Amino acid sequence: MNLKKIISIVSIVVVSGLIIYGFILVRQIFADNTKFTEKEVYVHIPTDSNYETVKKIVAPYVTNLDRFEMVASKMSYPENVKAGRFLLTKGMNSYALVKAMRSNVPVKLAFNNQERLENFAGRVGSQIEADSLSLLTSFKDSIFLKENGFTPENVLVMFIPNTYEFYWNTTAEKFRDKMIKEYRNFWNAARVAKAEKQGLTPVEATILASIVHKESVKKDERPRIAGVYLNRLRLGMPLQADPTVIYALKLKSNDFGQVIKRVFYNDLTMSSPYNTYMNIGLPPGPIAMPDITALEAVINPEKNDFIYFCASVERFGYHEFAATLSEHNVNAKKYSNWINAQGVKR
Repeated sequence: MNLKKIISIVSIVVVSGLIIYGFILVRQIFADNTKFTEKEVYVHIPTDSNYETVKKIVAPYVTNLDRFEMVASKMSYPENVKAGRFLLTKGMNSYALVKAMRSNVPVKLAFNNQERLENFAGRVGSQIEADSLSLLTSFKDSIFLKENGFTPENVLVMFIPNTYEFYWNTTAEKFRDKMIKEYRNFWNAARVAKAEKQGLTPVEATILASIVHKESVKKDERPRIAGVYLNRLRLGMPLQADPTVIYALKLKSNDFGQVIKRVFYNDLTMSSPYNTYMNIGLPPGPIAMPDITALEAVINPEKNDFIYFCASVERFGYHEFAATLSEHNVNAKKYSNWINAQGVKR
C-alpha cells in the first residue's frame, strides 16, 4: 500500500471520527436535559454563589448533570456565575439551560394594606433575597430616617402601594433606595401643593389617608370621609377614629392577627398615642399602608359641613353622615341596635 493510500485512509478515519464526535457533541448540547414536570420553574442563585453551589441548586432539575457541566464549561459559565432568579422551561437542552442561567428575570413585587412595618418587611422578604430583618434594619437606619424626614413610627408612609419590578437578588438598601425614589415621584410638586392646601405635609396626609383607608373600602366614599376628618382637624376636635383605637388595641396586645369588629366605650379611654379619642391631632404614624385612592381622597377631599359619621345599616359598607350631634346620635343608635342584634361581642 503506497503512502498516498495510507494518507487517504487515515484522513477518512479522522474525518469520520470528527463527524461522529461532532454528532455526539451536538446531541449532548441540544438534547432535552430537563426532568421537571412543570412547564417552567424558577431557580434562585444566592449572592456570592460559586459554580459548585449552582450545580447543587440546578441538579434536581436536569436529567444529566455531566452533560450540563460539559456545555457550561465550553460556554465559560463556571467562571461567570450570576446571582439572581432564572427561568427554566420544560424540554430545554443544556445549551439553553446555561444560557437561561445568564438571564436574571425580575420579580414583579406587589404590596398593599400592610398594617405595620414588620408585616411589610416580611412580605417583601418573602419575594426577594433580602430577608425581613435586613429590610427592617435598612428602613430604620437613623441616618436614612433623618435625611428623609421620617421617624421609626412613620417611615411606613414611604411605601406607595403598587406593583414594582426588582431583581430577586436586590439588597435591602437598594430596595429601600428605590422606594424613596418612588415616594418622591408620587409626591410631586402638584400633590405636595394639594396637601399643603389642606394644611398637611405629605407624611401627615399619608397618616390621615391610612385612617380613611381603614374607615371605608368604598373608594367613592373616601373623599367624603376625608372631608369630615379635615373638618375635625380644623375645628381642633379629636379625630375620634375607631380604626386608630383598634390599632392601639392590637399594638398593646402585640397581636396584629386578631380581628376586632367592635370598639367599646372603655376602649376609648385607653392610653395610647394612637387613640384619637384621647388625643387631638394625628397619631404618630400610619395605622396601615393606604392605597392610592385613599391618598388622593385626602388631598382632593369633598367639601362638606359634616362632622360625624357612622356605619350605615341600610347601605352596607357605606356610612351615614351628619352635621350635628343630634343627627349623628340618631344614626349611631340605629347602628348600635343593629350590631347588638347581630350578637357581635368583639
